[in-house]
Amino acid sequence: MTVTLKGMTWSHPRGYDPMVACSRLWQEETGVAIHWEKRSLQDFETYPVEELAKAYDLIVIDHPHVGQITNEGCLAPLDVAGREAERSVLAAGSVGQSYPSYSWNGRQWAFPIDAAAQVQAWRPDLGERVSSWSGMLDLARKGAVLLPLRPPHSLMSFYTLCGNLGHPCAVSGQADLVDRDGGVAAFEMLSELVSLIDPACFAMDPIAVLEAMSAPEAKAACAPLIYGYVSYSVAGFRPSLIRFGDIPVAGQHGPSGSALGGTGIAVSGFSSSIDAATDFAYWVASGAVQRQAYAFGGGQPGHGDAWDDDAVNAATSNFYRATRATLETAWVRPRHDGYMPFQQAASDRINDGLLRKEMARQVVDDLNRLFTESFAAA
Repeated sequence: MTVTLKGMTWSHPRGYDPMVACSRLWQEETGVAIHWEKRSLQDFETYPVEELAKAYDLIVIDHPHVGQITNEGCLAPLDVAGREAERSVLAAGSVGQSYPSYSWNGRQWAFPIDAAAQVQAWRPDLGERVSSWSGMLDLARKGAVLLPLRPPHSLMSFYTLCGNLGHPCAVSGQADLVDRDGGVAAFEMLSELVSLIDPACFAMDPIAVLEAMSAPEAKAACAPLIYGYVSYSVAGFRPSLIRFGDIPVAGQHGPSGSALGGTGIAVSGFSSSIDAATDFAYWVASGAVQRQAYAFGGGQPGHGDAWDDDAVNAATSNFYRATRATLETAWVRPRHDGYMPFQQAASDRINDGLLRKEMARQVVDDLNRLFTESFAAA
């Protein structure tokens, strides 16, 4: 009897197309069919994973969900006995902290299949990549900059600026989210940039910004902090090509501190076919699949073999090599049970502070309070 699995991913060619392409090959090799469905990016970031786990065998997840969903018993651990060598190879191929970002309480709950962090996007026909924050502000004064500020992306930019300034945010409840001086500096930088860009950015996520930038009539030449989307750096995907590179440096530590993103493949703890789903997770996360079927199926791989591959880079305007330094020094967000509600509340607080032009100290104090409360709530 043919085994048929159900999978859930997110609604963008980068999130959906490679899963379909790889699943077609998997069925040819094993006879196991996988039917993929998709949700919008906003739903993907906020929808209760427990409900998805009860309906699907395979789920594409963000690493900040790990603490909550493992406590809820939603996932089956992937560090199964007898496959240690395979996991060692996957860990060695991690781009930055992508692989360990799915480790929690001593178990491995997902494998990275998509690696991302906030990087810089720019239109090469309208200008060059800017290397410094001050240079980017000059562009903003000319009306040539967009920044995704729809929650949670305003918080992601705050995280990245804190990290790049040498004040990385905390990941446990043993400290404030950020020391006040570092947080104030980051918020003031964000506030200055927001004063120079279109207020429509408050309703835009990275996809909306990249769609606007890639339109033929676009005037925006740069998005300084945005999650990379390799699709837009492939010739012909949109009318105008967008290139990606390391973030503009604000501190003294190079392009470090960017908020890690990306996605991982996880197996539902409620699945009636856990072994079959686990086999697919190991296979689709492997270097050979990631640099071939996954990358050329429209994906943004999570394995270093793909990021190092000449053909993969040639097909994507050197996307991977151009952003690698930012990815390798990216910062992993908190993952405790209680983080996801904090992420929403903190993003809303930052946006409210930016719109009201509030004092940075007041906003940072509130962020630290919300962070502390997120541990108590859990």
